[in-house]
Amino acid sequence: MARKKTIRSIPQARTPMPEQAPQERVRNFEEVACGYRLEDALNEAERCLDCADQPCVRGCPVGIDIPGFILKMAAKNFHGAYDTITDTNLLPSVCGRVCPQENQCEGVCTVGETLEPVAIGRLERFVGDMAIAEGWANVPYIEPQRFRVAIVGSGPAGMACAADMAKAGCEVVVYEAFHEPGGVLKYGIPDFRLPNSVVDVEIEKLTRLGIRFECNTLVGRLFTIEQLITELGFHAVFVGTGAGYPSFMGIPGESLGGVLSANEWLTRCNLMHGREFPRYDTPLQPGKHVTVIGAGNTAMDAMRVALRVGAEKVSCIYRRSAAEAPARAEEIHHAQQEGIEFQWLTAPLELIGDEHKAVRAMRCERMQLGEPDASGRRRPEPVPGSAFEIETDMVIYAIGTNANPILGQTSKLALNSRGYIATDEHLATSIAGVYAGGDIVTGAATVIQAMGAGRKAARGMKAWLGLRDSDLVYQDEPADRLFGIDRRQRNYARLQIVGV
Repeated sequence: MARKKTIRSIPQARTPMPEQAPQERVRNFEEVACGYRLEDALNEAERCLDCADQPCVRGCPVGIDIPGFILKMAAKNFHGAYDTITDTNLLPSVCGRVCPQENQCEGVCTVGETLEPVAIGRLERFVGDMAIAEGWANVPYIEPQRFRVAIVGSGPAGMACAADMAKAGCEVVVYEAFHEPGGVLKYGIPDFRLPNSVVDVEIEKLTRLGIRFECNTLVGRLFTIEQLITELGFHAVFVGTGAGYPSFMGIPGESLGGVLSANEWLTRCNLMHGREFPRYDTPLQPGKHVTVIGAGNTAMDAMRVALRVGAEKVSCIYRRSAAEAPARAEEIHHAQQEGIEFQWLTAPLELIGDEHKAVRAMRCERMQLGEPDASGRRRPEPVPGSAFEIETDMVIYAIGTNANPILGQTSKLALNSRGYIATDEHLATSIAGVYAGGDIVTGAATVIQAMGAGRKAARGMKAWLGLRDSDLVYQDEPADRLFGIDRRQRNYARLQIVGV
């Protein structure tokens, strides 16, 4: 019998992640983090204490059995570890790369109370990448049902909902506005953080469940939500379109040439091959001095892309200090390593144009932090007489996004005061049979939180359709029964009437 691990008996140091050197990676779009080798993964797996209370599981938005998969890794049962993860998360290679584990599972890791927390995300990525290399996929037996389900949007929320509904036996069609599925995973995250090839493999696994993807289909323009459940014959609909409508500040000069949103910049680069111009005909021409407003993960991506496509100087403008920046600490660290110049406690006042109506400079002012605002962060306040100019010939806004108004304008879906889709606790909308989840309901969130919303909506949809949900049927709680059958299994029992 193995001895119980203690904080003193495990490897004390967190296993480092191999990375490309900064001077090399700024010239390519290959991944910065190279992934654990086998010995790295096994060493890090030994750091898990297999805690009895499992705070990491509670910290995961989809409830992955984290100690379970790590124990299997430590025993070199990698396929078993993959099976454990994919019981609740179909995208381990994606989530292992881009989820903010430091604020979720790793943030509550017991080991982290004394040492650095277990590198759960890195281990998840290792298992996911091994599954891709070995061609593993979990395709369960599926009992076909008569129901047809439409999914609007192929991002993480849509994919998670589609998978659960396909496993329940429904015919599932996913409608995607762009020419490739993947949503924000494809258009919003550069290859040096999340390679498109990884997303493509994970999407291909969904097609093995019978899910069909219809791209170049903008719901709300070609047809409406109401038409999906009437003329097109779907029994239920999930809306997971994300929140990709960019925000601007409303300061003078935003209509000048060379001013754009991070969404446009990253979509041109990631989904439309702009970085490979002129081999692809999508132009992506950075200025010599690129300035990005904002300090979230999207801002880091936009700045690091600008470096890789030829900008001579890239600056970050953020009105708070580094401590309040919403980007992952790892992303800020990588950007600093690559030579990004950070102007903390700085706010834009005006964009100044040249004789050709192209941006040539940004007028800013210094800020200082006052009392906390509604977000809990200290409110930035102007420093009197501190205005100055920054020379720049391209300005990229990365200060957040809003709900795209198309669905709200073309359907009778009830919206909240911010323009996002209003739902109840089961993620049902104001239209019967229509559910919604992810950023289009909550505003910007993480990939794994969007997936959790997609799975929650799927549970609501299965209840609406009267489909058996194993996650509910086998709970140890008193059942409400009708003729001896659990009401939660309604429509599941098949009866044959024999003439007398």
